[in-house]
Amino acid sequence: MGKLVKNHLARLVTLIAAVCKFIYTIQIVGALHAMIWPKMFWSFINKELDSAVKPMPFVQILNLFSGILALIWEWPIWHILDTKLHNSIKARIYYLPIPVVAALLLYQTFDVAIYYLIGFCLYIWAYTEGEISRF
Repeated sequence: MGKLVKNHLARLVTLIAAVCKFIYTIQIVGALHAMIWPKMFWSFINKELDSAVKPMPFVQILNLFSGILALIWEWPIWHILDTKLHNSIKARIYYLPIPVVAALLLYQTFDVAIYYLIGFCLYIWAYTEGEISRF
């Protein structure tokens, strides 16, 4: 049997969270959808959180930019290919909690956060086993 390359698996899971899932649950499209119909996921507990999405779309913009950055980072354009930032698993471990938290806040992107969390755990697993990222 072959050896599981965990950082490649984590990259694919994160790429799925950024763009490849069903059309209504993509983080980028979910953020754009939430600009039209703003809804916080946790509003069933407390209605005060709706101020983060209704007058000014702070959470939607954070989701949009973090989804675009994840898409560019995981499916890189030739400008960042083979750079230290692109090949660093540690940088991905530091970055991934931001889109996880952003996706957890918004109703339209809540299930994307689960995929990001799985990718985050896979990156930690790859880092602890000493894998070197060469995409």
